[in-house]
Amino acid sequence: MPATSIPADLDSLLQRSGLRALSLRGRRLLPIVQGGMGVGVSAQRLAGSVAALGAMGTLSSVDLRRHHPDLMARTEGHCHGDEAKRVINEANIEALGREIAGARERSEGRGLVALNIMRAVSEYAASVRKALECGIDAIVVGAGLPLDLPELAQDHPDTALIPILSDARGVQLIVKKWERKKRLPDAIVIEHPRLAGGHLGAARIADLNDPRFDFERVIPECREFFQRAGLDIPLIAAGGVRSFEDIARLQALGAAGVQLGTPFAVTLECDADEAFKRVLAEARDENMVEFTSVAGLPARAVATPWLRAYLKAEPKLQAVAQLKSRCTKAFDCLAQCGLRDGLKDWGQFCIDNQLAAALRGDTAKGLFFRGQGSLPFGKQVRSVRDLMSRLLTPLEAPLAAQGL
Repeated sequence: MPATSIPADLDSLLQRSGLRALSLRGRRLLPIVQGGMGVGVSAQRLAGSVAALGAMGTLSSVDLRRHHPDLMARTEGHCHGDEAKRVINEANIEALGREIAGARERSEGRGLVALNIMRAVSEYAASVRKALECGIDAIVVGAGLPLDLPELAQDHPDTALIPILSDARGVQLIVKKWERKKRLPDAIVIEHPRLAGGHLGAARIADLNDPRFDFERVIPECREFFQRAGLDIPLIAAGGVRSFEDIARLQALGAAGVQLGTPFAVTLECDADEAFKRVLAEARDENMVEFTSVAGLPARAVATPWLRAYLKAEPKLQAVAQLKSRCTKAFDCLAQCGLRDGLKDWGQFCIDNQLAAALRGDTAKGLFFRGQGSLPFGKQVRSVRDLMSRLLTPLEAPLAAQGL
């Protein structure tokens, strides 16, 4: 049996619950993975706190300098040109190293600390290399197919490599491509684009309801493929997971664990501003909107005043998209961007500006990504430990029995 890193009280809840622990890289973990959330929403405090409770906590790699005043001061005024890009990218790589070290210290040697990196960012490879050098436990990659991840991590055989995909076809492609490189995924996150928040794993908004993404279809199809191939790769279901019952249902389908984003974003330990947490906690499904982001992917966020105003102006902005670039960024941003590259069918706003505004709780300018479903504690902001306890306990159990 893998070594356990779960605190005794949570391990007792897990064993009484009937849920299965998640086995990953020789560790016995809670079957609950905290999803990566940028810009800066899941940094060292949240990821380290989750890992300390015997689960997998996840940093998000993009623009982490925003948590470090000295690095922000170093890059102030750098907006254009190759020198500005060099200075800002170096600051973000330094911030990444600091955040990994901080998260590992907070974890106290328990759980796993992972880094989520978007394949679509231009400094993807540099971020992967830095994280590996810093001893990250796992690399999680979405927003594109990480076909080159085995090569990038070839000198780090003990680091878990975890792609994020949304359908069985993508899973089969990654597994077959990686097999030729003599490495298999240590786990695969199956993210349902109709239920998740942020950038979604579908080509168009119209595809979000495609049944090929349904967990009831994807998970059994993947398990059948693994069985035929003689493989045993854990599947982690992501999107709309909010309760013990959700976890039990997904494990019954064949998932080894689940990934949650929004419920962790409204915990006390989340690295974002308190106003950010209030926006997400108070939003409901009817307050959310789906739109095409600057990355050309469908996205889901809270319909804040900024987002409503942007969507109203979007047709005019797209009509002039090819006339000139309105980008003011010089750092590690998207490899392709609707605003910068004049792609008229893609979003026409600066995602870094809007996500950074959300991080600091600016409700007038921020873009607040959020997944579907009511939160475990309603509008309350509670601790990570409270969230873990709630998720490991059937809803019909009295709250007193949960210690809540």
